Amino acid sequence: MVWKGIVLGFSIAAPVGPIGLLCIRRTLAQGRAAGLATGLGAAVADCTYGFVAAFGLTAVSGVLVSQEWWIRVLGGLFLCYLGIGAFLATPAREAPATGGRGLLLHFASTFVLTITNPMTILSFLAVFAGLGLVSTAGAYREGAMLVAGVFLGSALWWFLLSGATSLFRDKFTVEAMRWVNRGSGLLLFGFGLAALWRR
Repeated sequence: MVWKGIVLGFSIAAPVGPIGLLCIRRTLAQGRAAGLATGLGAAVADCTYGFVAAFGLTAVSGVLVSQEWWIRVLGGLFLCYLGIGAFLATPAREAPATGGRGLLLHFASTFVLTITNPMTILSFLAVFAGLGLVSTAGAYREGAMLVAGVFLGSALWWFLLSGATSLFRDKFTVEAMRWVNRGSGLLLFGFGLAALWRR
């Protein structure tokens, strides 16, 4: 059951969207620890939604889906804010030392972004139900193992992405990083507008 969760968590985390873009940009700008903290925020959010799906908490998922418009607006506005910040950011010549507070902010920002995407819970519910993985009464051990696997699979993806990106950090000049900031800022802002525009 853990292996099924690992495969599921890895598969859901792997498509590069706004969170992947943030992980790459923060790794290039601030080092591997910042990128990994960014990814782990998403992994914990995935794990939270995996818990809801695995244990069939329909009341929780129902509330999230019923408030989809407000949640999406908040997530979209936050993406626009991050996009503007990335676009205006001045690249450093060396990766700055990121302390505990900075890492916690990176973690929290991506947790909020991922948890404010109602499509994530719908994806987990659909996949779990389709694969017959939704926990039945009393199957708490299997459900817990599945959720643990989702976290491990998602965390594995972010570990690999931040690690691979950090290998190229030294090859980026200040000017190249400036264009990375501008490009990622525009894309993040675009993701935010798309979230706000979607009806």
